[in-house]
Amino acid sequence: MKKVLIDINIILDFLARREFHEIAAEIMTQCFRGELAGHIGAFEVTTLSYFLERIYKDDGTVRNILSTVLDTCSIIPTDEKILRDSLLSPIDDYEDAVIESSALRFGLDYIITRNTADFKQSRIPALPPEEFLLLD
Repeated sequence: MKKVLIDINIILDFLARREFHEIAAEIMTQCFRGELAGHIGAFEVTTLSYFLERIYKDDGTVRNILSTVLDTCSIIPTDEKILRDSLLSPIDDYEDAVIESSALRFGLDYIITRNTADFKQSRIPALPPEEFLLLD
């Protein structure tokens, strides 16, 4: 089974039914079914909460969604080592470097993101969801 870090933009595409929500839904469905080992960084959960509160404007709904995400994806803890390793990453954007360092530390196979341009220097392959789904 492939182990992937799912960038928050994919999760938001799915949850907010943004332009690419159908392909994001396929990624998340594979995680729900246990066909794909989805991971997200702990720091992404609070950011996700921030955006969900603006979309849904209901604390109960946001908490239910976050609970489902936590049940579906493994959470990568963000510790000092990951934060320091990110300073040495070949990726310029620090937040993206933290994503890459998290994926490296936990031996993940891919980063699934809409933001592949910022991951050109990544030591873990970063693919948009439509390309990822074409892999065998």
